Parts: sequence; structure tokens; C-alpha cells
Amino acid sequence: MSIDRRRVGILVFPEVEVLDFCGPFEVFSAVRLDEARRREDPSPYEVVLVAEEGGVVIATGGLKVVADHALDDGPPLDVLVVPGGWGTRKEMSNDRLIAWIADRGRQVATLASVCTGALLLGQAGLLDGRRATTHWKSLGLLRERFPAITVVDDLHVVEDGQVITSAGISAGIDLALRVVVRHHGEAVARATSRHMEYPFPDHNRRRV
Repeated sequence: MSIDRRRVGILVFPEVEVLDFCGPFEVFSAVRLDEARRREDPSPYEVVLVAEEGGVVIATGGLKVVADHALDDGPPLDVLVVPGGWGTRKEMSNDRLIAWIADRGRQVATLASVCTGALLLGQAGLLDGRRATTHWKSLGLLRERFPAITVVDDLHVVEDGQVITSAGISAGIDLALRVVVRHHGEAVARATSRHMEYPFPDHNRRRV
């Protein structure tokens, strides 16, 4: 079956939180438009990892990840996912990376952050005037650093136009499933979550 595939770029950087990027990667790569042809058909998403210099990136816990592209040679994207992790504190001062996020974030049809990836979107000016959320431990920091953002304390996933932000770590799975709903409908998203043996998130799911 021939399908038009959307390209999802997931940013990785030193000390990125593993599940922040692996959760969405799993969702997008596991999607099928026809469950009966799961083994034959590809996902409607092409997922690529992007790092500042490409090559090997060491994530939280020491996991070594090989990026597909560097910032300068990355292909056009339909979706950009910016994960979080302790490394975001350093990357907030990385002018080159923030400029790339600002540029690509304005080009893509869907912009998403997981966990403290919201701090990078905030630093890039992409959340000004929007509602957004982050890991519960960093809600105060997001509010303090970026007063132009309306910080939402009680939702796992916050959608504001083409920008979607989520709470921490495992919430990135919920976020990615919401993106699938936008593109392919709830039935496809539910089939994906069932394949993953992950509870399909209620649209108004609140923090525990």
C-alpha cells in the first residue's frame, strides 16, 4: 500500500530523558492504518532523530543513541518533538540549538514538547501567549522564566493550536497518541495503544 508519510523529527541532546524521546518514537513507529496488515505495511510516519552535531548522543542513564541527522543536514519536517531531561538546563543557553528550534518550530505543522522540553520551546519564544505544561517539578520554573506562557498545572497534555506540550517522561506517549488522533483519527490511535499494551489516554486526563 502506498501512503503519504509524515516526517517526525525528534531532537536528542546530552542528558536527554530516555522515555521522553523513546516513548513518542515507539508510538509513531508503531502506527498502522490497517491493523490487519501490520506486518506488511509501514507506519504513516517516518521518524528521525536529530542532534546538534549528529552521531552518538549519551542520554540520561548512559544510553548511547545515534542521531540520523545533524542540525545543518536535517530534512524538512512535518512534526518536531522536543523532549526534556536534565540536559535542557544547559541547552537553554545553547544559542545555536535554540535558534534551530525557533526556526524549525515555526515551519512545522505540529510542534510538540515532552517534559522540560517546554523550557527549550519557551527559550525559543514559541510558547509566548500560549497554554503549556511540563514536568510537575518544573512548573514553577516554566512560569518564572517565561511569564508570557499560561502554565497549566493539572493536565497531562495541553493542546494550543499546532503546539502540544505534555507533562513528564511517560506523558510523551499520551502526547504522541494525541498527535495520531489529529492526523488519523481516534480508531487508529486506539489500535496503536492497544498494540503497545498501553492504556489509551482520556482526552481530559489529569495529573495523578
